[in-house]
Amino acid sequence: MSRKAGSLQTTDRRSADGLERTAGGRQGWEPGVGSRKPHGLAAAVVYWAMLVAGCGTAEHTSPQAAGTPAVRPSILLVTLDTTRADSIGPEAIGIQTPSFNALAARGVRFRQAYATVPETLPSHVSMMTGVYPASHAVHENGRSLSATQPVVADRLRQAGYRTAAFVSSFTLARRFGLARGFETYDDTLPAGAAERASRDTTDSALAYLSQPSAQPLFLWVHYFDPHYPYTPPEPFRSQFSKTPYLGEVAAMDAQLARLVAAFEQRAQGPIAMVIVGDHGEGLGDHGEALHGNLLYQSTMHVPLIVLGPGVTPGVRDAPVSTRRVFHTLLDWAGVPAPLSLRRAEPEVVVGEAMKPFLEYGWQPQVMTVDGRHKSILAGRVEIYDVSADPAEARDLSANDSLRPAVPRALRDYPVPSPATSRPPENLDEHARRSLASLGYVSATATPEVRKGAPRPADMVALFDVIEKASGLFVAEEYARAIPLLGRILAADPFNLDAALRLATAHSSLGHEAKAIEMFKKAAAISPKSPDVGVYLALHLARSRQWEQAVPLLEAVVAESPDRLPAVEALASIRERQGRMDEAVALRRRVYALRAPTRAELAGLGELEMGLGRTAPAMDAFERARALDPGRFTHDLELGLLYLDARQFTEARDALDRVPQSHPEFPMALFKRAQVSVLLNEPDRAARIARARQRADATTRELIAREKLFQPSPNPESRR
Repeated sequence: MSRKAGSLQTTDRRSADGLERTAGGRQGWEPGVGSRKPHGLAAAVVYWAMLVAGCGTAEHTSPQAAGTPAVRPSILLVTLDTTRADSIGPEAIGIQTPSFNALAARGVRFRQAYATVPETLPSHVSMMTGVYPASHAVHENGRSLSATQPVVADRLRQAGYRTAAFVSSFTLARRFGLARGFETYDDTLPAGAAERASRDTTDSALAYLSQPSAQPLFLWVHYFDPHYPYTPPEPFRSQFSKTPYLGEVAAMDAQLARLVAAFEQRAQGPIAMVIVGDHGEGLGDHGEALHGNLLYQSTMHVPLIVLGPGVTPGVRDAPVSTRRVFHTLLDWAGVPAPLSLRRAEPEVVVGEAMKPFLEYGWQPQVMTVDGRHKSILAGRVEIYDVSADPAEARDLSANDSLRPAVPRALRDYPVPSPATSRPPENLDEHARRSLASLGYVSATATPEVRKGAPRPADMVALFDVIEKASGLFVAEEYARAIPLLGRILAADPFNLDAALRLATAHSSLGHEAKAIEMFKKAAAISPKSPDVGVYLALHLARSRQWEQAVPLLEAVVAESPDRLPAVEALASIRERQGRMDEAVALRRRVYALRAPTRAELAGLGELEMGLGRTAPAMDAFERARALDPGRFTHDLELGLLYLDARQFTEARDALDRVPQSHPEFPMALFKRAQVSVLLNEPDRAARIARARQRADATTRELIAREKLFQPSPNPESRR
């Protein structure tokens, strides 16, 4: 069976709630068992517009439920990261969650709520935008939401709401785009950590709630506790010693009680709440320990409660997508939103798990849930009756048929292009390591999309190996990563990422022959891949054959000016060649693409200073100093530059910061004495004397020739 990922073609439509919808089809992508040729784009557009708006007949609702609240409520949205539907609530297994249960009794609990993606960021993006990833284009963690995509916080702020968010993981840091519209976006994490406990997040949210306001409030609080590793606090650690994942859920439930009590006491007006999971956790089901790789119930079926004005308490069994959180929040605020969960019309729910496809070139995965039937397309179609078989142990695809809408939803769901879904090049080292510490490491190369690519469900034995190898690679523990990468490549011979990481690991360890062997292997896997050329050039750039890298890097940078590793490598080579003007220009391009470190800015200042560029050098040094004043070691250079620019006060301040332990301290004293004379300071004579006393061979001669140090009847004439 041939399967190729075509470019994502989209067409904007405007639905009844005034939101832009995106629809598309699979170009040249045949889904396999029972498939028909793809319909035209126009047909797909009409179909997807209908699908996004909901399928089936609307449930009957009272006029109150369908109407806008007379007084707009304050709204609390709590998102529960990595929380399985069967781990929380009245029907949870092996755990009591009294806080969640109490809220469920007051509102409507959805038994069949589904995430759009089994990863934190894209799932939250769907909840905040109201659309599937095919429309908002965030398919994995570590990507950024487009600034043009409407978000719920912005809409609520425009409607007069005070908006605040408190998130518990670097995965949702403001840099990834969800902070837009929030007046307060607290993504503060403990030093050196990539997450914070629900107690700390709740403390911060409660401190915010203590501030009085007459406006209705939209407050989003995100809890991350059940994410791996599972380390619940006491007493939950002891109570759940054999099931620490559930201990994390119990600890989170305790903080939910604190948060809800404070919100109900301090928020203005009526109260509305949505409590929802962003995705679940495998815990070994279907061979997946964690999440992100498969579409089974353990990772896609999530808890969901809605309570507030116009909501009749109860339980609903119809499948719903968590993307409808967006519409529900707008509905409470008085903004027309036909997909609000206050009405909960039935729909064909859609979900995706594109990580294995985008990272390794395995089969793309799409699911639909229609009533009690769930279908998964990944090379072939699987069908499960999730009501009778929640463990998805019995595949009904051989003897069951779906209504026409469902296979079409599977077939026409747009598959993203791996080339356009790459992680951003400008992620700094801190961001990469923070994501890696949470288990999110992106591939180094665009995968080779090929016939007969493996199904992710058939590759579960590699999930843990890939995660460990990726973490070690990012941590630069190459010797430990190499055998794991070898296992991946042996099991998946066309895995371009594994081949390039093996080549890079051997290169970093100085294993020249093995590195070249693996680069040849990578080139054989994907002869047209630009990534192979980039990483081969990077290998050559740090070897004794660095001159061979020059034409390769020049070609890459000319074609892709923002390809960060290539630009950095070419900048270093230009320095080795003595072509400093070009080196500086390339360094500045690098630091426009990503945030520079203190040391990098100081190095840029040295290069600019060496070229006689006073103002750019001062700017680079000052930026370096601002990042970490206590560790800045270029005050002497900064003082010299300010002196050259005749900014004597700034020169004085910089030179006064030069410590006596500095190897060029005699020069600092000499220059400080010059500045003292130019500023006509009362102690200028003493400073000249000290410079003479502490002079070395270089400064002794300079002091002897310095005209400023000669007696003058008119000190002002020296300035």
